Amino acid sequence: MIAIVNGKVIPVVGEPIESGTVLIENGKIRAVGSGVIVPDGAEIVDVRGKWVLPGLIDAHSHLSLYGEPSVRSNLDLNESTSPNTAQLRAVDALNPDDPAFGDVLAAGITAVYTGPGSANIIGGIGQLFKTFGRTPEEMAIPGTEGMKFALGENPKRVYGEGKNQYPATRMGNAAALREALVAAENYLSKIVKADDDGKQGEKSNYPERDLKLEALARVLKREIKARIHCHRKDDILTGIRISEEFNLDYVIEHCTEGYKIADLLGAKQVMATVGPLLMSREKMEISQVSLKNPGILSKAGVKVALQVDAASETKWLPLHAGIAVREGMEEVEAFKAITINAAIIVGAAERIGSLEPGKDADIAIFSGHPFCTFTVCERTYVNGKLVYQREDTTVPKKYCQE
Repeated sequence: MIAIVNGKVIPVVGEPIESGTVLIENGKIRAVGSGVIVPDGAEIVDVRGKWVLPGLIDAHSHLSLYGEPSVRSNLDLNESTSPNTAQLRAVDALNPDDPAFGDVLAAGITAVYTGPGSANIIGGIGQLFKTFGRTPEEMAIPGTEGMKFALGENPKRVYGEGKNQYPATRMGNAAALREALVAAENYLSKIVKADDDGKQGEKSNYPERDLKLEALARVLKREIKARIHCHRKDDILTGIRISEEFNLDYVIEHCTEGYKIADLLGAKQVMATVGPLLMSREKMEISQVSLKNPGILSKAGVKVALQVDAASETKWLPLHAGIAVREGMEEVEAFKAITINAAIIVGAAERIGSLEPGKDADIAIFSGHPFCTFTVCERTYVNGKLVYQREDTTVPKKYCQE
């Protein structure tokens, strides 16, 4: 058993606990509080003056698929050979030895949702992975899969401009997505009919297996979320329109112009992964990016997670949260945006995202306020195992304590 004692504990789902204790047993959190009794024989980790948080989560990254070093032979982000590659799976390209995992562990990030990029209308299945482990299977959290959809400029550029083929317009993007979903509906109908025929003693006539349609069928059955890349307001609305048409469980990714329709998104109880906040206006569709977006959306009732949308740069996730607070997001909401909200959005809130008994002991210990640029992560635990410990702790703590 491990007892982390005397730290400023941020459970996220409750009030901060001054001089709190977190007990870890068998890879799980056993107790959290100010009056927790530490059993005899427990390993004591005294973190007086430090901040204790649940391990941070990036709900939208491309870590390991955007491999590092970032040379062509190491990039597995986009299978830009067809507008619909629903059959792809991030787990088949995940490299546990990618050096970016070590970088993000050293920043207190214990889980990332990583998956295909946005070159295709339908890019494939991403998933949430712990940032420590020997194999993809060991790192993956089952039940967190999501299907990457993309609207806006990227598919237009890759296929319309780059290959002179369909889709070349926003109308084409939407039509291609609808066509794929209708094809998956027809595939499901054939399976249902074959099942019914079998129950009636007739010879079943199941369709041949189609991995692409099988994957999309999971989205139609709401077994996995549709993760819809869209920046511009009209693309956000198109993503919602199609999702409602097919009754999809969906998340808006980036949601860059979401602040323009925050009231509409809040009324629909939309979930969104917002960011990255440090991006420049390099494309037309992000020319009206606003750092106030996360705060406006969260105050309107949108469940917001923050994303870095990168690989090793994911280590700057706490700084993105700090920027969001500086620009109007409530501090408590910023903490949620990189912990429990991210866990809820990806479907892992029963295991991670807050410091509560029974959850995985994924814990990050910071020298001061995690959003401060002078703060460092000093220890990171994944499943109760100490997987990172900073050797140099000589930081100017006076700037970051409160």
